[in-house]
Amino acid sequence: MNRRWAFALAALCIAAVLAAFAPRGAAEPTPAPRRVPVIDVTDLYHPHQDVGDNFDLIAAYALPTVDLRAVILDAHARFRKPFRNADGVGYDDDTGPRDAGFIPVLQLNDLFDRRVPCAPTPYAEMRSLDNHMEDAPRFQQAGVDLLLQALRESREKVHVVSFGSARPVALAFNRDPELMRRKVARVHLCAGASPAGYLEWNVMLDKRAFVRVLRSGLPTAVYPCANERSPFEVGRNNTYWKLPNLEFVRRMDARLQSYLAYAFERSARSDFLNAVEEQPDPAAVARIAGREHHVWETSVWAQVAGLRLVRRPGVGGRLVAAADARPGDIAVPERLVPCRVHVTDDGQFTWEPTSKPTPHAVFQRDDPAGSQAALREALPALYESFRTPGGR
Repeated sequence: MNRRWAFALAALCIAAVLAAFAPRGAAEPTPAPRRVPVIDVTDLYHPHQDVGDNFDLIAAYALPTVDLRAVILDAHARFRKPFRNADGVGYDDDTGPRDAGFIPVLQLNDLFDRRVPCAPTPYAEMRSLDNHMEDAPRFQQAGVDLLLQALRESREKVHVVSFGSARPVALAFNRDPELMRRKVARVHLCAGASPAGYLEWNVMLDKRAFVRVLRSGLPTAVYPCANERSPFEVGRNNTYWKLPNLEFVRRMDARLQSYLAYAFERSARSDFLNAVEEQPDPAAVARIAGREHHVWETSVWAQVAGLRLVRRPGVGGRLVAAADARPGDIAVPERLVPCRVHVTDDGQFTWEPTSKPTPHAVFQRDDPAGSQAALREALPALYESFRTPGGR
C-alpha cells in the first residue's frame, strides 16, 4: 500500500471513530424565547382588596417570555384602614385593615426562586399634574426610586404595566422624563372606561396621575377596565370577563394552590413562607374552586408576553406564542389599535383610530363574547401549565 492510500485509510478510520461517539439524532438547540423586561405596578394588598391581583401576579412570574424586573406596590391611604363614605357606605368594614402587598411578592419569590425587588409608593393622591411628591415619607419614595433604578439598569427598553392608579408611573415621569422617554418601551395602562361616561376605579384612585400619563407623550396602550355603564360588562374595548368557577385550581401546581389558598382565605399566618411551602389544605382549595372570578388582566399579559388567543380543534381556547401556532388554530383577535387620545382634567378620555404616527393605542377585541368563551378555556389551561421549581 503506498503512502497516499495509507493516509486516506487512516483518515477514514478516524472519521469512523468520531462518528461512532457523536450524539445520534442531535439537532440544533432550540433558541430560548425572547424575554420581555417588565416592571409591574400593582395595587396589590395583604390581606387582599381584590384577590385578582394576587391571582394575576402568578403570570408575571410564570410566563416564560416575561422577565419581571420589579414590582411597584401602589397602596392608597384610605384603603389601608376601614372607612365609610359620606353616604355611610363602607368599603372595608367587613374585612378589616390591610397594607401594601409585600407578602404575596415574597411568597412568589420563594416559590419561583427569584429575587424580584418590590417597594411602595406615596399613599396620597397627587396635588397637581407636575407634582413630584418628594415631600412624602422616605419609605414611600422607595417604589418610585426602584422604578427609575430598574430603567437605568436595563440595557433594553422596558414595558411598564399599571394595574391600579397611574401614580407611580406619573411620579417617575415627573422626576425623570428623559429617562422615561429613553427607556420605556410602552406603558400598559389598565384603567378607564370606553366609551366614556363611567369614571372607572383605577382612574378614581388618582385622576391627575391618569391624566399626566396620557398627556406625557410616552408610548402608552390603554386597556379600559369598564364601559360607559359598569366594570362588569364584557365589551369591545374593555378587558373584563368572568370565570364561572375556579375548578381548575385543583389541577394547578400544589405550591401555587397553597399560595392561592393563603390569599383567597385571607390568612393571617405570620409564617407566610412556610404556608406556601406546605401541602395545600384540601378544604380551602375546594372553597376556591367553587368561586366565580372576575378578570381584567389576562389580555394585558397576553399582549405583553406575545401570546395569541386561539381556538384549537379538539381542546378549545388557548393562549399560545406565535411560534407555537398550529395550522388548524382559529384566531380570536385581540389587538392594540393606534389612536388619538383626548383626556379631560376629570379623568374621562375618548379616542379615535388613526393611521398617523401616535404614541397611543387602545385595546380592542372583535368578538367580546367569543373572547370570553375562549378565555374561559385558555386561562385554566395556561395556569395548569405553570410550575414552580420543585413543584408538585
